[in-house]
This record gives sequence, C-alpha cells and structure tokens, in this order.
Amino acid sequence: MKNMKRLLPILMLAGACGFAQTKPAAQSAGSTAPAARWPIESLRVEGNHTYSAEQILAVAGLTVGQVAGKPEFEAARKRLTDTGAFETVGYKFTPGSAKGYAALIQVLEVQQAYPAEFENLHVSEQELRAALREKDPLFASGKLAATQPAFERYKKWVEEFVAAKGQPEKIAVGVAPIATGEFAVVFRPAHSLPAVALVTFRGNHVVPSNVLHDAMIAGIGAEYTEDRFREILNSAIRPIYEARGRMRVRFTELSTEPTKDVLGVHVFVTIDEGRSYTMGKVSIEGLPPIDAADLRRDIDVKTGDVANFDKVDQGLETMRKALRREGYLNAKITADRVVDDGHESVDAVVHVEAGPQFTMGKLTVAGLDLEGEAEVFRIWTMKMGKPFNPEYPDYFLGVIRQQNLFEHLGKTTAEVKINDKTHTGDVRLVFTAEKPAEKTEGGRGPGRQ
Repeated sequence: MKNMKRLLPILMLAGACGFAQTKPAAQSAGSTAPAARWPIESLRVEGNHTYSAEQILAVAGLTVGQVAGKPEFEAARKRLTDTGAFETVGYKFTPGSAKGYAALIQVLEVQQAYPAEFENLHVSEQELRAALREKDPLFASGKLAATQPAFERYKKWVEEFVAAKGQPEKIAVGVAPIATGEFAVVFRPAHSLPAVALVTFRGNHVVPSNVLHDAMIAGIGAEYTEDRFREILNSAIRPIYEARGRMRVRFTELSTEPTKDVLGVHVFVTIDEGRSYTMGKVSIEGLPPIDAADLRRDIDVKTGDVANFDKVDQGLETMRKALRREGYLNAKITADRVVDDGHESVDAVVHVEAGPQFTMGKLTVAGLDLEGEAEVFRIWTMKMGKPFNPEYPDYFLGVIRQQNLFEHLGKTTAEVKINDKTHTGDVRLVFTAEKPAEKTEGGRGPGRQ
C-alpha cells in the first residue's frame, strides 16, 4: 500500500497548462514506464455556481470506479471546454484511501449566463426543452452561457429539432432584453421581424386608452412576435388592471396590419377587463420572534377594499426594512395570491424567511481625541450584542452633525463590516477636521471683498 502511494502521480491542469507525473521509484535501463491509470475512488467538482456537480460530471463523462489517467481526464476537460460554458477547466487527482484516485474537477464558469427563450418557432416548447436537456445536461440548470461556442451548439440542435418537426428554419440566437426587463438567450427565426409602430386597444372601459398607451411605450419599436408582445402586455398592462382589482383581465385577441406612414406593424389588442375583485384576508407565515402586530400594520390593506397588490408590494418593502432594522439583514419576503373566483376576492399569503439575526459587534472611532472618543461611545446606543440596525451608523453621524457636537467637523463616514459567520456587524466611525479656508492674495479668504 505504501509503495503504491509513492508511485501514484499527482496530476494538475488549468486551462492549457501541462500534465506532470512522478517517475517510478526504480526502473531498469531501457524499460518503459507503466501507464499512470488507476480506478477513480471519488469525484468532486470545485468552483461551480450555475451548474451542479452532477451536470458537470455528466458532461465530463467520468464515473467513480472507472480506470482513468491523463487521456481520460484530457478528454473530459475537452468535453467541458467545448460546451462554451467555462472559462477554464482543470483537474487534479491524488492517492485515495484504497487502490485508486481521489479526483477533483476544477472549473471557472462563464459569468454571463441567461435563461433560454424560444420565439415564433411553431413547435412544442416543452418537447424542445426536453430534447435540449437530453443533448446537454447543463441545459437543466436553466441558464445558457452567452458565448459563441454555446450559441453554435444550441443553434444546431434547435435547427435539427424544428426540421424534424416539419418546420425547417434557419435560427438566429443572441442575448436580448425580454418583457420582464431581464435578459435572455433568445432563439427565433433568422429572417427579420417587423417592429411595433402603433398599438390600439379595444374593449377597455376601466382604464383610459391614453393610460394604456403611456404604459406600452417600451413596446414601441420592439420586434413583433405574438409571444413577446403578450409578455410585454403582462408586464406593462396587467399590473395597471390588478391595481384596480381586475385580477382576471385577459388579452383575448391580437391582430396586426402593416402601417401606412411608418415602417412596422399596427397591433390591435382586444381586452376583457373582467370584474373587480375585493381584498380578502392577509396572513403572514414564518414571522421571526418580533412584534408581529407592527409588521401586519405595514401592509395597509383592509378586507373588502378593492384588491390592490401595488399596496401589498409596498407593504412588503416596508416589512423588509423593518426586519433589517431588527438585525434580519437577509430577510426575504414574498406574497402569494389566492384568488376566489366564486366570491370575487383575493387573499394575500405573506411568506417571511427572516434568516439569522445579526447583532452589533465592535465599535471603533478614528480621528477624535480621547475626550471626543469617550463622548461618542457614551451616546452610541446600539450596544454590543444588540440587534444590528444597518441604518443606525449613518443616522448617528447625522445627529452629531445636526447638533454640532464637535467644532470644525469635516467629512464623517461610517464603515460597516458584516461577518456572515458570526452574524455580527462591526462599525468604524471616521471623523476628519474641516479644512481651513484657503487664503488669497492680500490675506483675504474666499468670498471676501
């Protein structure tokens, strides 16, 4: 066992660096060194964030128990780099506990990765996504790397899929903004698409047409496909109706015709505004051990009011700020809508993930004499071990300046250092003296006559 460990090579590779191996301890003249291939005892992945270890190993094609050496690991590295999803790929393996290697795949992922969107391909998107997952395990992550090698691979697969479905089409692929304001890797027919020049709404009574047109300004000039235009309607127009309680608004029909005066299409949108829904009950789940009544009051909606989820969202933001002031710096708050069509009402179920509570750590003061430091420590009220309020340091410095506690006070800053392991926040207050006014010729200061 000891002799075997001395002979096992340690292999390291990053990007295009070389492969090194130790020589056997003893070797007769003219003999050939044995191949450095041993069973893989364990496989780990390091440096991944977007893609899971299982997805990366599936592409690499390495498995526990496989007998492998430099050729197998080089082939695995090439398979990973060919995806276009990684800046660099490396590996190393060291002696394991038995007769084999403990192997590590090291990756640096491409940072620009976005979800995939498919527009106007006239095939089942569900089937297309399933086919791409079979082609590439990385597709299951929900993110595609924004690199030319990745684009070319997926473009080829999408073209093959649509052709097999009787829709032969050249595909264009690239990063583009979508209706939500985010970016996506968009696949669509390569031929140019008409741009939206005009929009006319039909069937609207609750919301005036000028309000709808103002909200759709982002859609003017966008390339038109029905799917993309419906996304714009859902992000720009639906919230306007939901703020008025119209929870079941529908865009029942879209039609287009060429415009006469400008290049583009005129889009006609028929709206079914639906009935007005009222606010039901608001429940909060997962509250941390703080005053729940105050948090409930932050959501300023009442049962029986017109359902307005803009106000609910504003209340969630107020709750989030209140939790941060109590030391819950990583608090996440979301709300689900439970629509009751029979009673034409909608409940709000608020989910709170407070996370750990951070407390005040160490306070240090720079730039003051001993007397000034002592005064700062005396009036600082966020003591060690108390809930950490990230707003308090700047507020404290504002009070000092407002009350003019120190003469000739210049710039003041609060430096906050958050420790995610100890869940504490250290604060360093930096004070500087006011710079004296510069003297001009004749001894006059600035502004003197």
